[in-house]
This record gives sequence, C-alpha cells and structure tokens, in this order.
Amino acid sequence: MRTSPGTLHVLASAVRSRRLSATKLVSASIDCLEHAVDLNVTSATVFDDALRVAKRIDDEELLDGELVGIPMLVKDLEDLRGLPTRKGSLSLHGVAPATTNGVVPGRLLRAGAVAVGKSTLPEFAIEGFTSSLLTGVTRNPWNLEYSPGGSSGGSAAAIAAGLVGVATATDGGGSVRIPASFCGLVGLKPTNGVIGRWPAPDWIDYSTDGPLATSCDDLRLLFDVIRGPVAGDPTSPPGALVSQWARHDDHPVVLFAADRTSPLGPLSPAVATLFHDAVDAVADRLGVGVSWLSAEGFFGDGDPDLDWFPVTSAEHVASLGREWVIEHMDEFHVATQEYLTAGLRVSINEYLSARRRRYLYVREIDELLGDHGLLLTPTVAATGWLADGRMQEGDDVHGLAPEVYSTAMQNVTGNPALNIPFGHLPSGIPFGLQLTAPHFHDYRLIDIAALIESSYPWARTAPGYEGLETVLDSM
Repeated sequence: MRTSPGTLHVLASAVRSRRLSATKLVSASIDCLEHAVDLNVTSATVFDDALRVAKRIDDEELLDGELVGIPMLVKDLEDLRGLPTRKGSLSLHGVAPATTNGVVPGRLLRAGAVAVGKSTLPEFAIEGFTSSLLTGVTRNPWNLEYSPGGSSGGSAAAIAAGLVGVATATDGGGSVRIPASFCGLVGLKPTNGVIGRWPAPDWIDYSTDGPLATSCDDLRLLFDVIRGPVAGDPTSPPGALVSQWARHDDHPVVLFAADRTSPLGPLSPAVATLFHDAVDAVADRLGVGVSWLSAEGFFGDGDPDLDWFPVTSAEHVASLGREWVIEHMDEFHVATQEYLTAGLRVSINEYLSARRRRYLYVREIDELLGDHGLLLTPTVAATGWLADGRMQEGDDVHGLAPEVYSTAMQNVTGNPALNIPFGHLPSGIPFGLQLTAPHFHDYRLIDIAALIESSYPWARTAPGYEGLETVLDSM
C-alpha cells in the first residue's frame, strides 16, 4: 500500500539520477534554516561540513543510499559525531563532543542523509513543549505563539516548515506523536524494541526512536531505514518485520474509539468535535462500525498514564545519578526541577508496583485489540499550549499537567501508535488523530494511515514556508 511519492523519495531519486545536485539541495536547506530564525529549531549547526559531504556526493564518492543528499537534523538527545550532546540542558554545556553516532543517526547517515546540525528539545526530553534555558523557545510554524509540542519539537517544526527533509525524534511518553500532532505530520512510535536501542534509554522500557514525516510514503521509507535490532537491546526482535496488510486484508479492521483511555476529565469541545468527526471519517473509509469505549474502567486495576510518571522520573534520576541531580538542581528549568524532585521521592515499592502493573495493562490491550483491532484516540487531549509551555497568558511556567496528554499508555504497553493530521484547532495549529495497533503491526498501521491519507490528504508544509518544496519546483 503506497500513497503518492513523498518528498524524500522524489528528492533522493533526483540526486541519484543527477537531475539534482546534493550541493543545491543542502544549500537550499541551509538557506531555509538561516531565514527561519523565528522558529528557533537548531541547537547547533555544521553547515560547512554538510556542504563538503554534498560535494562528495556530487563527485560520485557517496552516491548510494535511499536518502542520498537529504539534509538532516539530529535531535540533541542523540549522538552525532563531532558535536556535544547537551540534551537541552545548561548543566551539560561543557560536555565533550560525541565520538560516535547514535544508532538511528548512524543508520540515516549510512543511507545517504547529510547532517546539517542538531535540533532543539526541552531539557532531557522531559516535557511536551520545546523550551529550555540552553536554547530558548522553539515555535510552531503554523502559529508562532504556540508550541510545536515536545520533546521532539525542534525536529517536527523543522520538517513542517520544509527546512530539512529528515529530523530524528524519540518517544518515551509521546515525544514523536505530540509534535507530529501540533505540526501536521505523520509520526510513528513503533512497537518498543523494533528500532534497537543502545545505550539503554533514560526511561528503560518506554523510550524508542521513531520517524516523523510529511507523508505516509516518506514515513515508510524512514522506518525501513531505521528499524532493526542492535546488540545490547534485549527487546529487539531478531527477524525483519513485513507488512501485515496482505496477511489481513481479507479480514476487516475491528475499530474501537475512546475520548480517553484514562479518567482524566472530558476533552475540550474543540478537540472532541474534531476527534468525533475524524472517527466517523475513518470508519467510513475502512467500511466498518465503531465500538466506543469509556475511560472509566478502560483498565481494571491502575492507570498507565499515572504510573508512567513515578517510573520515568525515578529512572531518570537513576540514569543521571542521584547525587549529580541534587548537585545541579539549581541549573535546571523549573519543569525539570519539579519532575526530578518528584523522582527523588519515589520509593522502591512505588516504583516496582507500577512496573508490575504494566503486565496487566499489556494484557488488557492485547485482549482488546487481538489480531485485527485498531484503537482511535486524540493524540493530544488539549487544544495546545503557548510556546514557552504555559497553557494561557498569565500562567506561570511549570510542567504540563497529565490531563493534557493522551500518549503515555502506548509507551507503557509497548504498542505501536501513529499520529495522522485531521483538521485544525481554533488556533490554526493542526489536530492529530492517534491510531494504536497490536504489537508488531507497525507496517499495517502505516498501511491503514496511507488509506486514510488517500481520502483525507493534508498540507505537507505549514503556510508561509516554502522550504525544500522550492527545490522540487525548480527541477
């Protein structure tokens, strides 16, 4: 199942066939990044290095690869050789440059992508807005007053504005899907372990890399490149995934929908209206009925959205080092202080109880979805927040409250989940519909999203930003 060719397919094919020079493509990206200072999407740049790599491609030294010549940003949570990995924190301002590439950046580079720099994120990738004391406030290209989401906000804003073709992203509680929702992108949190993880993430079982793209075709291409096992990850499946669409196309999708999967209050009217319209449209496209589920009693014992917090905060303290966290507390953003202070207080019994309940949550989702189920929810339960993380003018900046989210459950259970754009909120920023599938049905999830895209397409670039589309137009 493939939609019309995505931007990445077209650009990389043009570079390979010599219809487009890599230097022209990379130069266009650099020019876009230099002119989009209002978005503030980069934490570091390597423009001269990128142009040297582009010249080598044009000189036929580096012509192979599915992404040859495509300019790329690497989220500053991941290592890019030669640049420090500061993770959005002033406390790491003096860290030494990385000597190796992270797993996913390395795979993208080997596929021919050209690194032009690193993208912004909230401190330690903790928050759902992209603002830090290190790099300042990153803004949404659809509405500069609003946040692009987090924690992969710099990457999502850069792609949505057409500044780069590829930007890496990670997801430990929604950090691919939230910015995909607010920036009008497709974004996949894969089944945990399908993209091998090394070294161990700060949130050991919950975090994974995931692709962001402007189309399902490009999303599939990126997933093809970055998926696969890695030595050291005990959850990486050894075999290659294949699309399950052909295996299941004689069986209709069993469709479920829920305003929420945790009883955290009603959706805002604007979100509820867009969500219910989207569910009706998807049901019509797939030709099936919908079973509506209530947040109350969705999980019989406990709540994965609430258990997510003590598990991740305690693991983050352990990853950074308890004494180091205490020593550097004054250097952290206020949201980081609140989060890590809570992590310092988590008891071993609280932590292990939440970890054990995870098995119950996984079982309940497995039994609900079976082999053919698809769960629809809003990707984000709120209408957005201001770029600095406040819900509205006059508020103080703190960490965002649990009730604005709708993404942590899939990190806890490990199910693949995908955001697809479906309309716009009153602020003008996009609304995202979240699709959750059974474990290891990642490709089928992309197949279904491609079906929806074919009937309900979306803009591939935020208004006012021509970006790399100008390169396509000039070919």
